[in-house]
Amino acid sequence: MPRSDRAIAICPGSYDPVTNGHLDVIRRAAGLYDEVVVAVVNRSVRKSNAIFGIEDRVGFVQRATADMGNVRVEPFSTLVVDFAREQGARAIVKGLRAISDFEYELEMNQLNRRQDPTIESVYLMASPQYSFLSSSGVKELATFGGKIDDLVPEEVAGRLQEQLQR
Repeated sequence: MPRSDRAIAICPGSYDPVTNGHLDVIRRAAGLYDEVVVAVVNRSVRKSNAIFGIEDRVGFVQRATADMGNVRVEPFSTLVVDFAREQGARAIVKGLRAISDFEYELEMNQLNRRQDPTIESVYLMASPQYSFLSSSGVKELATFGGKIDDLVPEEVAGRLQEQLQR
């Protein structure tokens, strides 16, 4: 798809499950770009099997971002750079929490730039209240009955606890 004059960014991730930290980054990106496409990866080499299927993950993010008029949610199963290009995106926006995130994202940025040097990687520092928050941490808390209702959208908290009790 050819580039438009609109500044479009993608926010890729597995979103298994979407957390309030993810939503904070998406909301902040929506303030910087004309359009933000939340790209929910259908398959991930890095992550193990997802707790939620792609339809659930897309639905959770759609409902959690429904108040953001310039955000849409799409599943994808290709290289993130190829998906960004298909969407006409100029940027891949990711949140950074810690040094370990930086090391991983630096490597991904270098690989992505080799694929398409015209698509920039943009990093937003995690807001302090979310700097510790990860999907895997939420899943671990939920597995052992920990309090997660302030870490994820209400719908996700309920469904995650149901799913893990099976």
